[in-house]
Amino acid sequence: MSFGKMNARIEIIKKVHSTDEDGFAVNSDIVLANVRAYREQRGATEFKENRAVFSKATDLFQLRIIPNLKITSDMLIRCDGSEFEILSVDCLCGKGMYIEILGCEVTGSG
Repeated sequence: MSFGKMNARIEIIKKVHSTDEDGFAVNSDIVLANVRAYREQRGATEFKENRAVFSKATDLFQLRIIPNLKITSDMLIRCDGSEFEILSVDCLCGKGMYIEILGCEVTGSG
């Protein structure tokens, strides 16, 4: 993966749910990393989606491994004003240099 292909800026975030001193729920985002990645939007026919393992996945992200950060499915990716739920994280090439993340775009109701 060349650096020129990694043309999308992404943020890896973790949602934190806590309560304030008055006992009300407070939701906040913690940005764990801000990196460049290769983003590919996945479009498929209904036939391919029915046979796919991760049919919910709308986007694929490839990025370099971030030292001291283990990316898990309880984190989110923010890219171009959209948020993506992480469905799977896989190591590419076996050399431990790049990871591939399948994500599903989170859409709000309304």
